[in-house]
Order: sequence, then C-alpha cells, then structure tokens
Amino acid sequence: MVGSRTLTALAGLLASLAVSVALYWYTGSVLFFLFVPFVPFLFGSGGLTDESARQPKRCDRCGFRTTEESYDYCPRDGSRLIDTDDDY
Repeated sequence: MVGSRTLTALAGLLASLAVSVALYWYTGSVLFFLFVPFVPFLFGSGGLTDESARQPKRCDRCGFRTTEESYDYCPRDGSRLIDTDDDY
C-alpha cells in the first residue's frame, strides 16, 4: 500500500502541474518555471522540523542518544528509550 508521504508528494506534483499548465495557457510564457522551485519556501517550513523542538531520548544501558522520533527502542541492545529533560 502507498504511504501518506507518497500520496502527499503525488498530490503536490499533480497540483503543481495543473498550476503550470494553467499559467502557461493564460500567459503563453514559461518564465514562471523559474519561480516554481521556490514555492514550498513561501508556505512555511516545507516539512522540515526544528531539531531543537524534538525531545531527546536515550538508552539507560548503553548511552545511545537520539532526537529522531521514529526511534522507540535502542538499535544496539533493543531496550526501550526513555525521554530526557536535558538538551542534546
């Protein structure tokens, strides 16, 4: 099954193509193609997350530390990671 990120990317691609065709049809110019790569920057962070806003996690057994939210267990020994209050 297709993931939500893939569906979002495909929807964005289709919307971008539709806007591109509409602008070309209306103006007859392709100069807007120079502007299209910068559109994600106009609408916020573009999916990028602030590294400092993530809660650091660590392993009590081996000391492994991460701010990646996808880690729930230590990749070294398999123990559950705990949330820490200190900055990473």
